Amino acid sequence: MATEKAINELHAPVTLERCIELLAPAIEGKPAVLVDCTLGLAGHSEAFLQRFPELTLVGIDRDPNALALAAERLAAFANRIHLVHAVYNEIEDVLAELEIPAAQAILLDLGVSSMQLDEADRGFAYSYEAPLDMRMDATTGATAAEVVNSYSEGELARIFKEYGEERYAKPIAREIVSARKAHPFSKSTELSALIAKIVPFIPGKSSGHPAKRVFQALRIEVNQELAVLEQTMPAAINSLAVGGRIVVLSYHSLEDRIVKQAFAKASTSSAPLELPFELPEHAPVLRLVVKGAEGATDEEIRTNPRAASVRLRAAEKIRSAA
Repeated sequence: MATEKAINELHAPVTLERCIELLAPAIEGKPAVLVDCTLGLAGHSEAFLQRFPELTLVGIDRDPNALALAAERLAAFANRIHLVHAVYNEIEDVLAELEIPAAQAILLDLGVSSMQLDEADRGFAYSYEAPLDMRMDATTGATAAEVVNSYSEGELARIFKEYGEERYAKPIAREIVSARKAHPFSKSTELSALIAKIVPFIPGKSSGHPAKRVFQALRIEVNQELAVLEQTMPAAINSLAVGGRIVVLSYHSLEDRIVKQAFAKASTSSAPLELPFELPEHAPVLRLVVKGAEGATDEEIRTNPRAASVRLRAAEKIRSAA
């Protein structure tokens, strides 16, 4: 297992102080439950456990490797933690199994973790030769290789366009389907090399590796990230106690749109326009505590470049849904 120092080096929590500031009013000075729906290497969770001595943590992650490392990192808090192998859309079932009626705070730090990006054998990165896998939970589901080798040209073009916003989605899909007839894709570098031949790289203008957007799209498809998030948002809101708070960190526009829409729906009256007054069951369930979406500070981006694309949204639950 990794040492504590090594674990800390693997993961720098994004917008940590801002997350603590936003969730503190719901958990400070009392027994409370924080659900970290995307535990990862527990950088956020460790800080919360250190700062709030009456806090109980429920840490959820679909990656067994991340859970094992997080358990090592949080060993000093063993009597205050529950670490659960699950997908975050299962939050209601997880709390029910633990006989916890509601959470005072929920944190969702979306996207792939630093550990998964940095581990060469996971196949998330286009710069390492590794099996083309990309599953956050390597024990279940189809791999990226299966997607690349079995999806139709139209299906591949669609996910590259929708999930990766890739301008060259159609020619990339066409070339993949042609190339796999002779040699099915099995390695991350095989796919990234093909993409690099199609997507032009313009020095000074192009941002990142030409394969970046396609690899993002494949990761989202393999892990069904957007579908899971759409299911998670109402489940998470329902799991909050009145007065509880939720903070969501997203890293691209598709994620942020889902979060924004879920918060907007829950923070708006559902009363029909023709009603002369608002019935209690139509009143908003959430109150937004952050206007729009916040980004990371310039200082944090300098020290942690992966924070550059973060969009933070936060809300407080003001009543139970009917």
